[in-house]
Amino acid sequence: MANTKTQNKKTAMPVTTKEKAVTQSPSAQLFGRENYKWMLIGLVVMAIGFFLMAGGKSSDPNVFQDKDVYSTTRITIAPILIIAGLIIEIFAIMKKPE
Repeated sequence: MANTKTQNKKTAMPVTTKEKAVTQSPSAQLFGRENYKWMLIGLVVMAIGFFLMAGGKSSDPNVFQDKDVYSTTRITIAPILIIAGLIIEIFAIMKKPE
């Protein structure tokens, strides 16, 4: 009787069709190649926005130059790029992989 129990432990369990579908299905990945491409594009757009927003350092700390700090690039264009990058990221996450 002990001999039959050890034989049962040594035999492999059959794989069910449900387990085969999960392990062999290519759609089981969360994101596809195109999703990652859109995520990278979104990150690049956000990085450009942050780069444009940075700076404004004055050579003389006692002088405040408002034209450098309050420029159109820093106040308008950079935040629009950052928001656009976030929207691209949301699109990349929500898009179904093919």
